[in-house]
Amino acid sequence: MPVQRPEPLRPRRPGRAGLPLATVLSLTLLVLAAQPSAAACDDPPPRGSAYMGVGVETHDGVDGAPVSDLAAQTEGVDVSSHQGNVAWSTLWNSGVKWAYVKATEGTYYTNPYFASQYNGSYDVGMIRGAYHFATPDTTNGATQANYFVDHGGGWSRDGKTLPGVLDIEWNPYGAACYGKTPTAMVTWIRDFLNQYKARTGRDPVIYTATNWWKQCTGNYAGFATANPLWIARYATAVGELPAGWSYYTAWQYTSSGPTVGDHNKFNGALDRVVALANG
Repeated sequence: MPVQRPEPLRPRRPGRAGLPLATVLSLTLLVLAAQPSAAACDDPPPRGSAYMGVGVETHDGVDGAPVSDLAAQTEGVDVSSHQGNVAWSTLWNSGVKWAYVKATEGTYYTNPYFASQYNGSYDVGMIRGAYHFATPDTTNGATQANYFVDHGGGWSRDGKTLPGVLDIEWNPYGAACYGKTPTAMVTWIRDFLNQYKARTGRDPVIYTATNWWKQCTGNYAGFATANPLWIARYATAVGELPAGWSYYTAWQYTSSGPTVGDHNKFNGALDRVVALANG
């Protein structure tokens, strides 16, 4: 009987960089475990960090370059804590004549730069006002209107103070419509508007985007007779307006303007800005 010879030992197949395959697999698992998960990457920003137009580019897109100067339009800007200390003199010298400053969000946040931004715009000659970023999923509209008025959102007939603005748009912290049905959203907005007017005597401006308004209010038309519209659309034309409004009072047309990113056109000459301030 022939003698069976033992098979020669085969060398272990190396993995990447000459390492044994088992070692490579272990290292790969360690690397993957260290990577941030998809859920972590999609975590919402911290409460209080929202600003006008926070979701416009994402949800509405950008259509063309910012508009050029138009007849009977007055340039303005809006700012929040993201801008910090603003070069107001530079803006004034470039033709910016009015400004809105974020004062509050929900009932849990006040802009730490509000006083310096609000007074700084006034000191260079601008007509200015304050805005409130609405969070309808946290407290009711009347409560947020009171918080806004109590923390910088008031109004006075001095010819330099614009009525307050309700910034109602895509929710940066969760569901686009803050978990509300169109009917519930309209009720929330109405409560805010009514309470603001009761406190200040002025109908506040509504800042929104047409697509959000359609989605989250069912394109409700009932506020157009009393509340000026500030429309957000980053495009060469303002496009379709929400139901009820036949014209806009202000238009946020870009988030990438000079000195301060958010630039706006007031739909009228400077005397019309003064008229809005005076009520």
